[in-house]
Amino acid sequence: MTSLKQIRSTYLDYFAADGHTKVHSAPLVPQNDPSLLFVNAGMVPFKDYFTGAATPPYPRATSSQKCVRAGGKHNDLDNVGYTARHLTFFEMLGNFSFGDYFKEHAIDRAWTLVTKDFGLSPDRLMVTVYIDDDEAFDIWKKVTGFSDHKIVRIAGSDNFWAMGDNGPCGPCTEIFYDYGEHVPGGPPGSPDEDGDRFVEIWNNVFMQFEKENDQIVRSLPKPSVDTGMGLERIASVLQGKNSVFDTDLFQTLIAASAEATSTDVSGDMAASHRVIADHLRSSSFLIADGVTPSNEGRGYVLRRIMRRAMRHAHLLGASDPLMHRLVPTLVAEMGEAFPELKRAQAFVEDTLKQEELRFRTTLGRGMTLFDQAVDGFQPGDMLDGQTAFTLSDTYGFPLDLTQDEARRRGFGVDVDGFEDAMSKQRARSREHWTGSGQSANAGEWLALRDRLGPTVFTGYDAVEGSGEVLALVVGGEAVDRLEAGQVGEVLFDQTPFYGEGGGQAGDKGEIEWTDASGQQATATVLDVLKHAGGDLYAHKVEITSGTLEIGVRAQLRAKSDARLTTRANHSAAHLLHAALAHVLGSHVAQKGQLVDAERMRFDFSHNAPVTDAELAALEDEVNAVIRQNVPATTQLMAPQEAIEAGAVALFGEKYGDEVRVLTLGRSLTDASKPYSVELCGGTHVARTGDIALFKIVSETGIAAGVRRIEALTGEAARQYLLAQANVARALARDFKIQPTDVPARVEGLTTSVKALEKQVADLKKQLALGGGSGANAAPEEIGGVKLIARVLDGVDGKGLRGVAEDFKKSLGSGVVALIGVTEGKAAVTVAATPDLAGKVNAADLARAAVLAMGGQGAGGKPDFAQGGAPDGSKAEEGLTAVRAALAG
Repeated sequence: MTSLKQIRSTYLDYFAADGHTKVHSAPLVPQNDPSLLFVNAGMVPFKDYFTGAATPPYPRATSSQKCVRAGGKHNDLDNVGYTARHLTFFEMLGNFSFGDYFKEHAIDRAWTLVTKDFGLSPDRLMVTVYIDDDEAFDIWKKVTGFSDHKIVRIAGSDNFWAMGDNGPCGPCTEIFYDYGEHVPGGPPGSPDEDGDRFVEIWNNVFMQFEKENDQIVRSLPKPSVDTGMGLERIASVLQGKNSVFDTDLFQTLIAASAEATSTDVSGDMAASHRVIADHLRSSSFLIADGVTPSNEGRGYVLRRIMRRAMRHAHLLGASDPLMHRLVPTLVAEMGEAFPELKRAQAFVEDTLKQEELRFRTTLGRGMTLFDQAVDGFQPGDMLDGQTAFTLSDTYGFPLDLTQDEARRRGFGVDVDGFEDAMSKQRARSREHWTGSGQSANAGEWLALRDRLGPTVFTGYDAVEGSGEVLALVVGGEAVDRLEAGQVGEVLFDQTPFYGEGGGQAGDKGEIEWTDASGQQATATVLDVLKHAGGDLYAHKVEITSGTLEIGVRAQLRAKSDARLTTRANHSAAHLLHAALAHVLGSHVAQKGQLVDAERMRFDFSHNAPVTDAELAALEDEVNAVIRQNVPATTQLMAPQEAIEAGAVALFGEKYGDEVRVLTLGRSLTDASKPYSVELCGGTHVARTGDIALFKIVSETGIAAGVRRIEALTGEAARQYLLAQANVARALARDFKIQPTDVPARVEGLTTSVKALEKQVADLKKQLALGGGSGANAAPEEIGGVKLIARVLDGVDGKGLRGVAEDFKKSLGSGVVALIGVTEGKAAVTVAATPDLAGKVNAADLARAAVLAMGGQGAGGKPDFAQGGAPDGSKAEEGLTAVRAALAG
């Protein structure tokens, strides 16, 4: 049997031998197309090469590209598990020609691979061409010897590909495999072509024309080829299977799912195992590429995928979280081809586990509501849209989960009613997602990069230098000059200014030059941003005097003090990253950072607050490495070589052909090993001792499973500690004790204050019960109900609760209405004895009191309710309102 691993390697090796450069899969989050939610086709990473926005570094390429289709236009989520071929995650094998070979070579290579290397019989194959692509038709006849009926001409958009209304386009040609007469379905182009008998295994797109306003206007000067072959689909053919879920990889994952749940893989449970196997792949790869579950954007789609799989785990009877236990099997199957999955394994497992723990509570509540809603339903009945909305909005139960469960039981869901009730959330899930972060004029910057080449950064060892002005940009448009008072962006051939990237802020500073009039001119550099994949450094400047024109050579000076502290903060962030893994565990992954001249901010994955002891351990580790005062070292390496050498790479980052590897410090347990090794293009200290001091100032949670640490280094850290010490010394002087004794004295005072507060509360309660104006008066009786109504000065809402409970005991049966007045404001508490249930509603009485005093309302239960009002002087009016409401 030919395994998926063998098919993948055979394909890539075959085209590598044909002069194609092997290109590793790009991350699932698009790096060059803000219009896409996820990479959904093999050509997406090469899009700029096809459009001409960037120059390809090689004339031919081949890849096995990770793809996800689970949101937006390309959404296969609902079908997964119930059909033979739908997947949310798949690999697209591809070979690409960027103006090199064209139709004849592409067709010949495809046919040779499929029939000779993969050994498929030509008798089982047929091909399609676009209806008027005579060239492709003739080539296929020559290569295959097929009769005309086995080369089917297809009209319409199905066999003509276009990037949009404008841009490259061209005809397609496909290879189909025939499973045989025992499988229902007809050949492509026939009325029953949607059956399973004939399956497309290969698709060539011949990009040979250009469109403008959806009309072909010219032929491309360099026609190109984009090939796609679904790995899972060709594997099912080569392994003699009718379903992708019967192939070796999926059978391994399904077997792991069955073993973990002690369930059968067939019958009613088959769909659940297939859903879990597919969604495990898409979830794990998305997490490894930097996506985390959230309530918006890509994170929302990920959460939908994860929760759908987790619901099926629940259907299989899994009593404990399941998904994270299957990750080692997935890594064993795919980690070799995709090492980023292996690197992120601990983080993937932890993210899946925590999300499943959270979802189990949601699932229980949602299923209870669902069961109640469909009680008494008959097959074919329809669940109303409002209930589906409530499940989604209140219980976090996405519509597709509700539909999935309804379908399993033979019911339908009123989707139109759901969409009416949930238009905002529906818009968020399908439309309101965050793009890839590329600017709207990314194409213009890529064109400048292609014409001018990359900016040379000279700032690793210097903060001053000179540079020639290559381009000036204002509002996205190229201009010839910038006048005094204008703000624009400047590209130099080289610069010591660091451009914002990798979490490091861009430099600020000054530029000086001699303008065309011979006068000295100046500009302030407000910020520096990277464009075109990080190759262009755009200096945002404000011209303070003179005129800046293309061709001018200027002196460039970044602020040296800011650079020094930024370097220290950036290096400290690397040390903290390593320390977090040591102290908290290997599941920790960087989720973002910001380092500038003021402080460092580091976001990381962790599902609990960091304790004081752990924070102290982090500080101890980082400062211990700082005190080593060993040189920082940098090397330029190939990305894979660096990662294999132990360098930490960030999930989801796309690296170039060469990366900068930074090593900081020596291991605290084995001096022969480094402490921190990461891929990073930022600026850093020369020695760890240059950081001087590291102090954490805060630790907070910013999202589910994501924590943030802010810290200071060097002089800023010293000033922070000095300010804390001054506070301690001031308290020591006031207490007339030593500074070291301040914590004990403060703790003692706190204990005393709490005891006094309790005494005061008890005295107020006793006063309320046994003293004060009218305290001993008998209860009123209104409408046959006893009422104790009191205004209590100096008693807050918390204190009123205890008083009300004691009054209730003395009443036996009746209502207690108390209004406490503190600092001019009123707190309302109303309590009713249990025997009055159905006759008296405490919440209604409390609400009447609050409204009478100018408040907004009250909340609670029929037997107990509380509220507040801004005007305590109207307390008696509040009690009058209670009496009126009680009287009816």
